[in-house]
Amino acid sequence: MKQTIRRLAALLLCAATLFAFTAAAAAEESVYSDVASDAWYAASAAGLREKGIMEGIGNGRFNPDGVFNRAQLAAVLYRMAGRPAVQGSDSFTDTPEGAWYSDAVLWAAQNGIVGGYGDGRYGPADPVTQQQLAVMLWRDAGSYVLGSEYADENGVENSAGAWAFDAVRWARVEGLLSDAAAFEPLSAAPRARVADMVWRYLQLKERFAAVDAVSGATKETETGTDTDEGSRVLVAYFSCTGTTEKVAGQIAGSLGVTAYRITPETPYTSEDLNYSDNSTRATREQRDASARPAITGSVENMDDYDVIFLGYPIWWGQAPKIMYTFVESYDLSGKTIVPFCTSGSSDIGSSAVNLAKSAPNATWLAGSRFSGSASGTTLSRWIEGLGLGLNVG
Repeated sequence: MKQTIRRLAALLLCAATLFAFTAAAAAEESVYSDVASDAWYAASAAGLREKGIMEGIGNGRFNPDGVFNRAQLAAVLYRMAGRPAVQGSDSFTDTPEGAWYSDAVLWAAQNGIVGGYGDGRYGPADPVTQQQLAVMLWRDAGSYVLGSEYADENGVENSAGAWAFDAVRWARVEGLLSDAAAFEPLSAAPRARVADMVWRYLQLKERFAAVDAVSGATKETETGTDTDEGSRVLVAYFSCTGTTEKVAGQIAGSLGVTAYRITPETPYTSEDLNYSDNSTRATREQRDASARPAITGSVENMDDYDVIFLGYPIWWGQAPKIMYTFVESYDLSGKTIVPFCTSGSSDIGSSAVNLAKSAPNATWLAGSRFSGSASGTTLSRWIEGLGLGLNVG
């Protein structure tokens, strides 16, 4: 652990030095009339303009204190990705086809970077909050959850929403937050903040372009998880509506394996999943720490598998209790568990961490959340980035 922390410190020092050098070079002469050459965000604004990722507002002005909305942020991330071709349509009710941001929002939704508000809306004209900005960058980076060794009682993540906690901690640890301006998770992100965080994130991506993670803190771990090409892989999932089943099927297809469906002895009905009714079956189960819904069938020869991809939907912020039934039904000691979840808006949060307590002798990788529209390309890139040495077709 000490070795990892020392490496993290070295990486952050390197990042700070690189950023300072870049800032000094780029800010010699400001490209905007309303940005002082020594402003804390000047280098970022200039760098993004040069790369065609984020422009000013016209007439030579940047408007550093101006509002930045959710459509604009999706467009910035889309440009940073190289404006890849997109197909299909998103599921949001307030993003009309043909809008200037349509491709960007569709791309971001398909890649699990945005999920909307959960009521069908994306809110393209809504101001981006600073924690939303952190979350979108974090998801683009692969949703790497940093452990308790990076905890700081004075860390800004402690004032963020629970759903944004991991993202804000990641942004703090990776040096995406400038000391020149206080990061306020719940406040709107002005254009200066957006430019600075996006630029710092772009530098982070470029530094780790040749490795398996966009994260200095999680690139190396104390317990190695590399497996050889002969590793035997199981994709096990629980799905009620078909969303998790779709993602699990794509993962299994990429790896050339068969997906195993976790089947409840008593199937869940739509009434069982009514979030607004506190008396429904799923609500009662999620509130009962001891609940373990019965499962029909079992995995044959579980001992033969080295790596298990474990998929589930997010229910009330956590894994369904049937996932605990499944995990506790086997001896998973020595196996590598790769959790993934699906959700329209909620992130994986603490669900995988809590589920891991039921199999403490397994090696659990940081979990990731995907939307139901996640593309096969997105999932293949995620698998490749896990560093497990698996063949992805």
